[in-house]
Amino acid sequence: MYKNLAATLVAACLFSPFHLRATEPSKAAPKATLPIKAAFVYVTPVFDAGWTHQHDEGRKAVEKSLGNTVKTTVVENVAEGADSERVVRDLAQQGHDIIFTTSFGYMEPTLKVAKEFPSVKFESVTGYKTDVNVSVSNARYYEGRFLAGVAAGRMTQSNVAGYVAGFPIPEVLQGLNAFALGMRSVNPKAEVKVIWLNTWFDPAKERDAAFTLFNQSADVITFHTASNAVMVAAQEKGKMAIAYHSNMRQVAPEAQLMAITHEWGAYYTRRVSDVQKGQWRSGNVWGGLKEGMIRVGDFGPKMPAKVRAEVQQVQKDIAQGKRHPFDGPFSDNEGKAILAAGQKLSDAQILNMNYGVAGVVGKVSQ
Repeated sequence: MYKNLAATLVAACLFSPFHLRATEPSKAAPKATLPIKAAFVYVTPVFDAGWTHQHDEGRKAVEKSLGNTVKTTVVENVAEGADSERVVRDLAQQGHDIIFTTSFGYMEPTLKVAKEFPSVKFESVTGYKTDVNVSVSNARYYEGRFLAGVAAGRMTQSNVAGYVAGFPIPEVLQGLNAFALGMRSVNPKAEVKVIWLNTWFDPAKERDAAFTLFNQSADVITFHTASNAVMVAAQEKGKMAIAYHSNMRQVAPEAQLMAITHEWGAYYTRRVSDVQKGQWRSGNVWGGLKEGMIRVGDFGPKMPAKVRAEVQQVQKDIAQGKRHPFDGPFSDNEGKAILAAGQKLSDAQILNMNYGVAGVVGKVSQ
């Protein structure tokens, strides 16, 4: 499996055929002679929640902020590989000034096309390779996971949480481990049982995994997959759940304790604005709570005010640098010391994570 930021396959599920739809600005602004043309490539259709939904909300934020000085185009449901290379090249040929490719599997096709169109700016979301006209960005999802763990640790009655996950790659392990450490920071007896699906998007498998975890005493559950099936299952079983990617209260009004949401609007708007001003430069952004790229909120009715206040305080502490999800001391789940007291993991150590921390049940392998 992938060993570095290449592991950020947040939504690497494959779909075809792709669909193209152009959208107009949603809010009027002073007319520009030549509006910036911004394109967004999505790996799934635009659902009403989840990974792609959040990116499309980011696109809408660009339109709202920049009005008719920008025109956006969306290409959704694009399979990674040859299809994505063709789509990205078509968008560049159509005269788009900036193209956002929002899945890890688009990284290499984006780099290839970028060399053919040096005047076009490319944004590889969850990629890790840059070029003079290719920038990369990702979010510190693990910061939100730690907060979710604090909530789960306070709310569980069985001391068991469930975690439905796609693949045991570094990004997923970061979230799983941060969740476990968050739980055990307030409830040392807590443990996390994880089921690996080896797929990002399979609602039936996600649902089955959730029910299996409920049968193994989990009374609160979360996930790192692409659908809302785990939330629906928790609602049906009367269990507690923590949403990921976006707010899922609409399908789990009673079950949802809170949601970890990805916020792309400010970043996307800034990058399009940079193109307008002639100030765009390649870079590598890895933002979290401090930068507003991760948000925790959308609390449900089962969340007591006291626990909500605690989660919000820890969120402030992390954003202000007073606390880190991977502060020592902690060990892996086989008893090997990972970090001593007074230390915290470096970015390089986080990006190459390949173990489960104490509290995670079962083996974790790459």
